[in-house]
Amino acid sequence: MNVMLVAMDVEAAELCRIMAEGLLYPVFQPIMDFRVRAILGYEALIRGPADSALHRPDQLFAAAARSGVALDLEHACREASLRAFAAQRLAGRLFLNVTPGCLLDHKMMNGHTRALLAELGITPNRIVIELTENQQITDLPGIHEALLHYRGRGFQIAIDDLGEGFANLRMWSELRPEFVKIDKHFVHGIADDRIKFHFVRAMQDLAEICNASLVAEGIERGDDFTCIRDMGIACGQGFFIARPETHPVRVLPAGIVAALGQQRLSLSPMMGGMPTARTLLRPIAPVPEDATNAMVIDRFEADPELDVLPVVHEGQPIGMINRHSMIDRFARPFRKELFGRKPCEMFMDHAPLVVDQHATIQELALMLALAPKHYLFDGFIVTGDGSYLGVGSSHDLMATITEMQISAARYANPLTQLPGNVPINEHIDRMLTAGSSFVAAYVDIDNFKPYNDAFGYRRGDDVIQTLGRLIGDIADERQDFVGHIGGDDFFVIFQSADWEMRCWQLVSAFAEAMNALLSPEERAHGGYMAENRRGELSFQVLPTLSVGVVRIGPGDFESHREVAAAASVAKKQAKKKSRDPASESLGGSVFVERRRPASGEGMNVLARALN
Repeated sequence: MNVMLVAMDVEAAELCRIMAEGLLYPVFQPIMDFRVRAILGYEALIRGPADSALHRPDQLFAAAARSGVALDLEHACREASLRAFAAQRLAGRLFLNVTPGCLLDHKMMNGHTRALLAELGITPNRIVIELTENQQITDLPGIHEALLHYRGRGFQIAIDDLGEGFANLRMWSELRPEFVKIDKHFVHGIADDRIKFHFVRAMQDLAEICNASLVAEGIERGDDFTCIRDMGIACGQGFFIARPETHPVRVLPAGIVAALGQQRLSLSPMMGGMPTARTLLRPIAPVPEDATNAMVIDRFEADPELDVLPVVHEGQPIGMINRHSMIDRFARPFRKELFGRKPCEMFMDHAPLVVDQHATIQELALMLALAPKHYLFDGFIVTGDGSYLGVGSSHDLMATITEMQISAARYANPLTQLPGNVPINEHIDRMLTAGSSFVAAYVDIDNFKPYNDAFGYRRGDDVIQTLGRLIGDIADERQDFVGHIGGDDFFVIFQSADWEMRCWQLVSAFAEAMNALLSPEERAHGGYMAENRRGELSFQVLPTLSVGVVRIGPGDFESHREVAAAASVAKKQAKKKSRDPASESLGGSVFVERRRPASGEGMNVLARALN
């Protein structure tokens, strides 16, 4: 027993020495934003001295708990992380791990943190309080009050791994954090595990409803990175992207940039190609970080059209200065005399929105929609391989989106508002040019004309609109393109891996929808009485779906005409299959062409014959 007490005393003394001498040091792991292909910020992870038994964080905090100084250690870690972050002038946000107990501690609420941030020149909107799950919340009203206190001062909130602690669905719904971190258990192996995939997909749906950004932690494999990227998860973190370092990377590694470049094609074709951040770029000459405030004021006064000035360090953007904010500050008495010769970084936004030149318009729009309001006025900085290229404005972004919407409406089907033939053909050609693998599905309604003739065009239009909505429901809006050829013909370009299941879901959902449109008597008989084409009264079966599917790999086809011809052949086979009595119980049919496609010339001959 005495030996144990002696060991605990030694451990406590070592812990006190480490805190007293300031020997704690943080390492920073980058968190990347998939939407704009840039580093969002860094998570601070604490370490003890390398030659100490308390080097690892689990050993540090276990010793602190045994010694009764856990809160003191946590405050020391927070200060060490903030000082190191400021000393390195790291860009973006800082994610600070905080336990619920520390969040409620008077030392967090007594103004010390605010004073420290002011001393270091870090604005609160750059700090994300990451609530860790190693404690359960016992005082939920107190947590709510504390969060209101910090949010009122500009801080943002993140909850850590979705696991056994407080970071569960109930707490997510009640705390409403800006960021939610997915536990690495669900991320590791997600590319090969359908259960994990659907768990994360459910989390993603909740995040959209709650207006939160998901961060996938523990990305260690290239396949998982690709899967997370293609799912549309907002942010990622893990060894595959970058390891925690004392001096972390400031731009995405070349391998990650290359992996991002292999992203699946956007779903919104546009004449001349999909606009990116580069198309919105204005090459404004930046100012260096050591430029004085007086120099910045002179730049603004010399150019009335200049709304923002980016600040760079060795070619990399580190901040943004807003014209109106700067001039307002210096309009006050003696401000020019007091601050004119000081470096401009004291008044710049240290966490501007920085995006890669290849970020799409859709990614930019989504990012701005979720970002703090001041980004709408400041715009965004555009980079290439991490180096400054220019500035983009929200006004130009909105104008481009409006132009895209007008273009989309011009070619949309008037009944369903889905993209018509021109956008469908453009998207197929873009997929073929990029060498992407995809699945083309031709969807057609069987027995539609008798129904339309018997019940009138209005009921017929209802059926077509219902089918359009059902296709939109089964398709993944992030990966799958839905088009309306005309009449009762639709075309779907799948990139979803589970496309075949989605096709059968569509067939089943359409059968249920048709059932709901009939009277109980007609449903009991499985159809209705109506005149056939010869004017004779006869029994008519309900409309059903035929779906013809063609799987397309790189180099299989040369143009949208060949793809359309192959899909038409598959649709005809699906219609033949639907006449089989065995298909009646299924309410429709799906035919998948599993043979290799014909040669390009053969498909051209077939396309001409079908036309």
